[in-house]
Amino acid sequence: MEADWEVEIGGDAPVIEACWDGFVDLRQTPEHAAYLSEAQECPALRNALMRLNAPSSSVWTSKCDVWPPDNFDPDELDAPNGAGNCAIACYIDLLPRTPEQWPSPSQAVAACQALCSRLRNLRLPGSRADLIVRRAFVVPGHPDLGITAYLTACGSTQAQARATLAAALGLLVDAVLKQGFTNAGSKLQ
Repeated sequence: MEADWEVEIGGDAPVIEACWDGFVDLRQTPEHAAYLSEAQECPALRNALMRLNAPSSSVWTSKCDVWPPDNFDPDELDAPNGAGNCAIACYIDLLPRTPEQWPSPSQAVAACQALCSRLRNLRLPGSRADLIVRRAFVVPGHPDLGITAYLTACGSTQAQARATLAAALGLLVDAVLKQGFTNAGSKLQ
């Protein structure tokens, strides 16, 4: 699986607004992910949200979406020949369970680097994960850090692209949950 990370925390960079209008807090009832329109459109996203918001998870989610990307480069997804006809993408905003998890950008970056390293070692042609460290507002006026995880998948048909996205979501969630997604990035190695 292709994977990369970057930091967007300055100036006019997008931020994660954790408690936006319409926010459904899945931490207490992860199974409510089934009611989200995005999760109904993509059952693999529903499963990912349920697992990421489980009490044992080191993160929780605040927002997500699924869409067909306008443009994508099959080479950036390590797509096999003929598998670049259709694509689907999603994102999930990930927030730490405690502010001490990613207290500084360098610690959030270390967690992203370790997760990307783990994902790159997994074989899933036609998929890519991009992790972006962002400022996050969990409590209004008090910036913390969060990570937006973008996943893109392609296939020769839309059904194949969706199947690859489902597999990519499973691999991402497994990697986050297996060893934790903390500032001690070496845990993910």
